[in-house]
Amino acid sequence: MTAVQPETLDTRGVRSLEVRWILPGQLTAAAAGWFARFPVETRVVEDVYLLDPHLPGLSVKVRGGRALEVKMYRGRPGLLELAGSARGRLESWHKWSFSHGPPGLGSADPHGWRPVSKRRRISWFSQVTGVGAPGPGGEPRCAVELTEVDVRGEAWWTLGFEATGPAEALRSELDAAAALVFGQALPGGAELGMDNSGSYGQWLRRRPGPG
Repeated sequence: MTAVQPETLDTRGVRSLEVRWILPGQLTAAAAGWFARFPVETRVVEDVYLLDPHLPGLSVKVRGGRALEVKMYRGRPGLLELAGSARGRLESWHKWSFSHGPPGLGSADPHGWRPVSKRRRISWFSQVTGVGAPGPGGEPRCAVELTEVDVRGEAWWTLGFEATGPAEALRSELDAAAALVFGQALPGGAELGMDNSGSYGQWLRRRPGPG
């Protein structure tokens, strides 16, 4: 999820509070229908993540070949826990988006980088403006995405929450969005727990490399 549009360059960056679950297999039609009860925007994109060298505390990716995004990890301020629905690690980040990515990413799997193809279904939630398209930049809100992921021909899917805005509003925005999304149980018996909770970068580093 990106709070800063690729065409902009904001040296101040954006603070975010996030939680994500990544699960193996194809996204089911039932899960897609569960999420479609909210207004959804669909985006298809390939993101390329920098894995080598490993930069502790930083996440670096090129989004859609158009933007270099850098995120600085700011710690884990607790857990998101919804009884019977989900339990995951909250992560605090500060991120920047620049309109030019690094050169040399033309190959299918460039050295040190990992391409990830995504079909993202995104909905925005705000305690002020309600559910729908994102409001003006800087307003507190939470983007929720249900995404089909392909990594080297392997199918995965992910559910993620990203709250942005004033620091003091992040937790309440994320909690409010999660309460709405999980107001109806996720179908299919998928378990959203600590074992599959984490960021894309953490997940990709746990996966084996070429050969």
